[in-house]
Amino acid sequence: MKTGLRKARGLGLCSGGLDSILAGRVLQEQGIEVEWVSFETPFFSSDKARKASQLYGINLTVKDITPEYLPMLKDPPAGYGKYMNPCMDCHSLMFRLAGHMMIENNFDFLFSGEVLGQRPMSQTRQSLRYVEKHSGFDGYIIRPLSAKHLPISIPEKQGLVDREQLLDLDGRSRKPQIRLARNYGITVYPAPAGGCLLTDKVFGQRLKDLFDHQDDYDERDFHLLKFGRHLRLSPSIKLIAGRTEEENNQLAKLYDSKKDMLCNLVKIPGPVVMVPGGCSSEEKQLLAATICASYGKIPKTLPVDVWIKTVKERKKVQVIPLPVSAFQKWMVG
Repeated sequence: MKTGLRKARGLGLCSGGLDSILAGRVLQEQGIEVEWVSFETPFFSSDKARKASQLYGINLTVKDITPEYLPMLKDPPAGYGKYMNPCMDCHSLMFRLAGHMMIENNFDFLFSGEVLGQRPMSQTRQSLRYVEKHSGFDGYIIRPLSAKHLPISIPEKQGLVDREQLLDLDGRSRKPQIRLARNYGITVYPAPAGGCLLTDKVFGQRLKDLFDHQDDYDERDFHLLKFGRHLRLSPSIKLIAGRTEEENNQLAKLYDSKKDMLCNLVKIPGPVVMVPGGCSSEEKQLLAATICASYGKIPKTLPVDVWIKTVKERKKVQVIPLPVSAFQKWMVG
């Protein structure tokens, strides 16, 4: 049971999912003041966390951590999961950054909605211990939903948090959380679907290709991985072809006229084709125009006009579309 006059304060990592919401509610039941923090990068957003904050009245701070995240992503000490997801080092980094906020804003501890055994890589007993140890805030992280299966934390020893009122959930079943939500009157929450692009196979292949072929990259390069077909024409030249009108619009928004090359069909609907960083080789420019024409909904035997826009000029070329199978060898993801 808590002692002293001051109300305890906890800062929680929030994904916006049911487990995050329940973790906050379990602590609130003890009279603990809780707030959330949600971190953003090009690989995951805080949209669900924002919605949960609005619905359940828990204050939320959102921070973009891309500069801190990229060095870890390039070489995670604990390695990757099934694809390019560095889950354990990702969680360690988030708790470390949240820990600095904890100190700066006079919180007493950190918490999350993690459930022991729910995810095979990031929520095993060993993984949770790794994260806590490498966060720099060992002993100050509470997982309210599974706390009774985990070592007692410093805030519990200090009497700031009543361990008896924490829970003992474990395993992959979601039924206990759904029952708990019903008891708390929590009726609106997102389905338990992954929101991190790093766990996606195709996105992971594209990210690996980027790391393998570029030493310098910026945030836009990661957003480009989300759209279109990606073809690696050479170690230094990658082409992206939009598949839908929406992807065409997204590529057009991300296009930089000071360095990129752009192709589109003349007077015929078709894909927007971008070569990030441009291309000075006339041979590769014609290949890009051919790919642009080949993915258009036009006969594959007739010549077609394509606009090529480079940093220096805008020109019209004529190419003959090819079967798209001809480009399969260059496809990334």
